[in-house]
Amino acid sequence: MKIGILSRNPKLYSTQRLVEAARARGHSVRVIDVLRCYMDITSHNPTIHYKGEELTEFDAVIPRIGASVTYYGTAVVRQFEMMGTYSVNESVAITRSRDKLRSLQLLSREGIGLPITTFAHSLDDVDGLIDEVGGAPLVIKLLEGTQGLGVVLAETKNAAKSVIEAFMGLDANILVQEFIKESAGCDIRCLVIGGKVVAAMQRSGAPGEFRSNLHRGGAASAVKISPEERSTAQRAAKTLGLNVCGVDLLRSNHGPVIMEVNSSPGLRGIEQVSGKDIAGLIIEFLEGQGAGCTTRTRGRG
Repeated sequence: MKIGILSRNPKLYSTQRLVEAARARGHSVRVIDVLRCYMDITSHNPTIHYKGEELTEFDAVIPRIGASVTYYGTAVVRQFEMMGTYSVNESVAITRSRDKLRSLQLLSREGIGLPITTFAHSLDDVDGLIDEVGGAPLVIKLLEGTQGLGVVLAETKNAAKSVIEAFMGLDANILVQEFIKESAGCDIRCLVIGGKVVAAMQRSGAPGEFRSNLHRGGAASAVKISPEERSTAQRAAKTLGLNVCGVDLLRSNHGPVIMEVNSSPGLRGIEQVSGKDIAGLIIEFLEGQGAGCTTRTRGRG
């Protein structure tokens, strides 16, 4: 197969591993910077050009779209789909997962476990937001935040009101969530490929840090997940229509709850902890779709 990896940086670990895995299995592979693509949106003959060259050779693409370029990146993925090129994750599924509010609403509709979450526009509703999640301590999240940025733990009601009012004063969209104290600063990343959890790891925050992101100094370790946690991760991936994703769970007193679903999960931590060739499993999934496979929108919303 001729595979395109849509990544802005060919030197990233995840991008390099996908290139290695594809070549090891006999495929032709090329890394494409989505921001250097431009599109000709023409009826019956849509095209994509890359640095002046028309791209026609790919049987499939693997999107590795950073959060900061979601809009343009998913437009490029959508253009490939219009051209009949298969995408491991569809443009609409990536867009769903990047919109924190939308993704939580879709997961809620399917009855998948979530932290109590509130959303409002008016400063007059701040007290109501706080009360709905059970009061402080609570977590405040910017909808546009990534890798733990824009996430604040408010220990008291006054602190929560100050942070919420500050964000709202800047016209920032935020979510207010209950703080799952019993998770003790740890979460579980489940790597889902083709509807199956192929690996999992526990991420623990640095001392004094409630966020467990590895980019923020967190540590990863092997973990055994329960059947309920496995099912929750698989249902979350299916609900958002993602073939490859990282599903982040918290262990709460009322069962696993979804924190986030990542459509471009990093491979370094999960490969090192699990000892599995995750990049190879992604290429194997792609092979199972067959050359000439087509993209179709899955799920609703």
